[in-house]
Amino acid sequence: MGSRRQSREIALQVLYQLEINEMPPEEAVRRVVEHFEAPRSASPFAEILVTGVRTHRDHIDRTLASASENWRVDRMSPVDRNILRIALYEILFCDDIPPRVSVNEAIELAKRYGSADSRAFVNGVLDHILNLVAVREASPEPEP
Repeated sequence: MGSRRQSREIALQVLYQLEINEMPPEEAVRRVVEHFEAPRSASPFAEILVTGVRTHRDHIDRTLASASENWRVDRMSPVDRNILRIALYEILFCDDIPPRVSVNEAIELAKRYGSADSRAFVNGVLDHILNLVAVREASPEPEP
């Protein structure tokens, strides 16, 4: 398994835990890495993801809410919600990661950690967001 994939798994575990127990994110990452005996090389990217999601959570959740028809963010399963947050953080704020890679990695996380419906739900929401982003990027800039 690739280091970034492990980092995403660690970030998912940490974000899930931080919803239940408030603690410093770095401490939560350290605990998860130790518990799952993950390589230390997975920690830096996991910390970037956790910090990024927490820093931009309001923006990420607004984007999620606009793309997930009939689902309020707070009513989503915690696993699905945090998988989507990680993917959205990557799509919106990590220019070095192609959006399709973020979507594919989110689908893999959903298959491994989510419910039977998670894969389709995560794929549908992220596909909708990618279409919205593509439309915005294709729109001409308004003249001043």
